[in-house]
Amino acid sequence: MVRPRLLIPAALVVLSALMLAACGGGGNDVARPKTMTGGPATIGPAKTSLGSILVDSHARTVYLFKGDVGTRSACSGPCAHSWPPVLSHGNPSIGIGARPSLIGTTRRSDGTEQVTYNGHPLYRFTQDHKPGDVTGQALTAFGAQWFTLSAAGNQVSSPPPGSADSSPGGSNGY
Repeated sequence: MVRPRLLIPAALVVLSALMLAACGGGGNDVARPKTMTGGPATIGPAKTSLGSILVDSHARTVYLFKGDVGTRSACSGPCAHSWPPVLSHGNPSIGIGARPSLIGTTRRSDGTEQVTYNGHPLYRFTQDHKPGDVTGQALTAFGAQWFTLSAAGNQVSSPPPGSADSSPGGSNGY
């Protein structure tokens, strides 16, 4: 038999968890993610070890690929597995500090819409495990280099602090 005294603390724990989930995370200038639910992606600047660079709505670093030609992505298959494209369902949003005139989309060969910024298709890097990671900066993989972007839409050319050689073996194992 369940005692009523024990149900009240359990109910309070469940209620607290539900209220916390409803409030969501916070403290970031970039809006919460919508791409997983079929909504538009959000891109905006955040401070990292490289300075202020563009991130997605999860505060994950986004990169440009020097192998792309204009707004056409040259990254698919194994490349897109390691460097997933930033996709959007609808017009992407812009965070505070980024330029609305620079954001757009391009259609990928599979029909999905990839977010672009200043004409560069955007990607994440699977080796970036938490917000602020920039482990893909200046790497050479899949035939070209990868760089973060500034809010002005330009590649950030500096390697992350503390990296003696930003592209070991020229390919970082990809």
